Parts: sequence; C-alpha cells; structure tokens
Amino acid sequence: MTLRYTGIWPVAPTPFNADGSLDLEGMRRVLDFLIDAGVDGICILANYSEQFLLSDDERETLTHLSLEHVAGRLPVIVTISHYATQIAVERARLAKSLGADIVMMMPPYHGSTLRGSEAQTYEQFRAVGEVGLPIMIQDAPMSGVDLSVPFLVKMAREIEMVKLFKIECVRAADKLRALIGEGGEFIEGPFDGEEGITLLADLDAGATGTMTSASIPDLIRPILTAHAAGDREAAIEGYGRVLPMINYENRQCGWQAAKAAMMEGGVIRSDHCRHPVPPLGPQTRANLIETLRPLDPLVLRWAR
Repeated sequence: MTLRYTGIWPVAPTPFNADGSLDLEGMRRVLDFLIDAGVDGICILANYSEQFLLSDDERETLTHLSLEHVAGRLPVIVTISHYATQIAVERARLAKSLGADIVMMMPPYHGSTLRGSEAQTYEQFRAVGEVGLPIMIQDAPMSGVDLSVPFLVKMAREIEMVKLFKIECVRAADKLRALIGEGGEFIEGPFDGEEGITLLADLDAGATGTMTSASIPDLIRPILTAHAAGDREAAIEGYGRVLPMINYENRQCGWQAAKAAMMEGGVIRSDHCRHPVPPLGPQTRANLIETLRPLDPLVLRWAR
C-alpha cells in the first residue's frame, strides 16, 4: 500500500460490553463503520481508544483483530506508547508482524514525575525506528513532556522512520507552522488532533491531515478536501456547521462522545467505559445527541 499522509485518520474507540468485557464483534463494526465513512486511515489503541484501561493481553487481541479485519482496506496506525523502550519496541514489532502501516507513540512518561529527557526520548524513538515502520510522534499535553520544534526537527532529520507528527498542544497552529518551516521535506505528515477543535487554523498552518475522534468523520473529511482544493469558503462553511458538535465533544464528553453516538446509532450495543471512568451524565448525553442529530451524520444512520 502506498501511503499518503493526508486526510482524516480517526481514533477507533474500544467497545466494551455492559459487564466491562471487550466487545469484539462491536470492534469489527466500529472498523467497518469508519471504512464506510470514507476515512483515509484508522488509528487503534490510542488515548481515545482507552488504551490506559486495557491489559497487555487485550491490546494484543485488539491489534490482531483490527489488522486482520481491516485486511488492507485502509492503512492502520497502532499506538505503542510505553515508558519502557523495550516494551515500545516489542509492541512495534508485533504491529509490523501483523501488517500495521504506522505506529504512533508519545514520548516516554509515567505519571507526573517520570518523564524522559530529550536524550532518552531520542533514544526510544531511534530504537523503535529500527523496527522499520513509519512513526507518528504524538505531541499531547497528557505526557507532560515538552517537545520543542528544534528537537522534533532533529528527530525527523536523523531518525529515518520519524515521518508524522500529531500536534495537539496549545497554539497547535503556531507549532505546526514552525515545524513545517524548519523541517521542510522531513515533515512528511503534519497532523492535528484534539477532535479537530483547531482544525481550520491548523490546516491554514500547513497540516495535511487530522486525527479526530470517530464521531463525525464523514462530516469533517469534506472540510479537508475543500481546503486542499483551495475552496476556503466551503471549508469555513463546513467547519462552522460541525464546530458546535466538535466543541461539545472536546469540552464536555471526551472520548465518550463517539461511543455514545455509536450506541445511539446502533453501531455498538453499549457505551460502557471501565471504572474509574464515570458514565456520561444523562443530561450531558442527551445534549450531545441533540447537538449531533441535526447534522445527520452517518454514525446515526449506518446501522439502520
């Protein structure tokens, strides 16, 4: 598969049954829905997949299932973040052996006090790069690690497999613009994240793709298409239409929005999240669906 690092690559949520066990058939339906939504690629086992609530065995099960089920229909990114470099490398090797196209990882961190230095972060990415899969660096506030533009450019220039960058920090557009300006041809895939909350500004800064949630990818993709074609008016109009939903998801629901929407539309049977994550409040959930319904997204129609 020839990869083009453009377009919308949503994070697939991990569905659980009401008792908290993995819903494997639901996972297959999530992947089929995303493919039918016209996305350009899919990311699994990311933060919006609740990777921090999964056991190692469950991660391996989901990696096998997802790559086997997608079966080359779209490129798949497997998230492999771990504080231990050895484990990150092992996860990358597994992903490669099963046919993954890209791995995504945050810099090494554990809690609020264990954070990799620049040297340690560089060494970890270099070790994973030796596995031979393209790497997307996730620059997210969750890690608490400051990844400066000069450091990101250094890794892009010196580590062959560091090719993609998911920038979702404060003032992402400024950072994307600086990253692209300083890194040039070495920045092959500048992406944004955060559900697309700053999408238009990030596209203006040079982002070629976005990693959103799985809630409304069919409505976000045309914004990228219009922007890439130079139709700024259409991009602004499309973005304005979906921004209330993106804002509600980003600020009120987080990753639970996609699961609630998928349950509402019959893609999955349960929007359960494992303890200690509390369920969405009834009014929050009702307001989410109220915000979503006028947009007539595929997620509410796919299973009907």
